[in-house]
Amino acid sequence: METTSGAVAQAPAAEGGQQLPSARRTVDGYLRAPFPWYGLDEAFTGPRWLMQVGTTADGAVEHGSIGHGDEPTVRNEHAAGGDLDAKEKFAVVVTVAANPSRRTADGTGLLEATSVSSAAWLAGVGLLSFTWPGQMDHSLRDDWLEQQTETAWVLADDLDGPDWSTLSLPVDGVPTAFHYRESEFGWVLAGSTAAGVHVGAYGRGMSAYGLGFAVVKDIAAYE
Repeated sequence: METTSGAVAQAPAAEGGQQLPSARRTVDGYLRAPFPWYGLDEAFTGPRWLMQVGTTADGAVEHGSIGHGDEPTVRNEHAAGGDLDAKEKFAVVVTVAANPSRRTADGTGLLEATSVSSAAWLAGVGLLSFTWPGQMDHSLRDDWLEQQTETAWVLADDLDGPDWSTLSLPVDGVPTAFHYRESEFGWVLAGSTAAGVHVGAYGRGMSAYGLGFAVVKDIAAYE
């Protein structure tokens, strides 16, 4: 998918030096989406937080992520200790619009179709973005991440392969089959919903087996 991230790490200062609320700027992207957003269902009672949306070249919102639990930091998995693991319990839910292959707004090209594989790839890359190998210098992390991103795409393109198992989890109360895999970095899963979107998820320190997903009733409540 040719998308660009629309994350807002920090809002710019408004006139007079007043800081614009970054949450407000971030939720605007979610509100532009023509599809429903998914998060963990009401059984999860911990913190929830917006992350970022991804848009096509013509500015249409195509996917986005919502975090649950502790906001993760980049983790060196070889240095993980009990205290660090205890602080990094999170699950991120990725919603991807289910779109067929279609022309760009200016009619000059084609946008790739989205699928369960798209959700699996976005979830896999999302998990990687918070990890790097302990024996690697920070200066080499970009090269490592590029290689692992390619690996994540290969895995996502072969959801029926041996690296994936099947996990049934509720979506809006209905048992739904997901493709699921674990790695030293955490876990990743992906599936489709009856609401016309694909759902991916990734996490660490929080088991995927007891999770459930549901439509976010009011995304503006995240302001």
